[in-house]
Amino acid sequence: MANLKLTLDDFDSNDFELIAIHTTLKDFKLTFLINANLNLLLSKNENDITIKSNDGIGKFSRFCFEDDKQDLTWDLIKNKTNFYSNNSNIGFFVEDTITMNLIPELKTTDFLLKIDNVDFSFNSQEIINKISKIKDVSTVYKVETDKIKSINNLIF
Repeated sequence: MANLKLTLDDFDSNDFELIAIHTTLKDFKLTFLINANLNLLLSKNENDITIKSNDGIGKFSRFCFEDDKQDLTWDLIKNKTNFYSNNSNIGFFVEDTITMNLIPELKTTDFLLKIDNVDFSFNSQEIINKISKIKDVSTVYKVETDKIKSINNLIF
């Protein structure tokens, strides 16, 4: 009888691209401009991404689009959120605001564009070039996902 052996490496490959966006734009405005420049239909997802920490719960807005023609799933995710600490050591009239990052290794990144189901023919540089032309977007670049320790925060 033959044995079949599977290793976790078979399932560990990333089939997505991650693009970091630095901007002062609000999430709805950036979504509108990305939709216009990339011919997408990103729309607000009802379920924000929720991350729990010792200080409280961070909620990150998420805009999604499923492109059935190209079999791609697009997610624009806010990388930073602010919330009030639930630390009991703080007095009644003092509010302690905490900033949390979805991907802590990318602290200066405002938004992440995750594109799922990409293959070898996908051209992320074309996407980067189009986003970089948006006014008030200061920097756009491809993230090397194999160097991100908190990559599991992008599994949803």
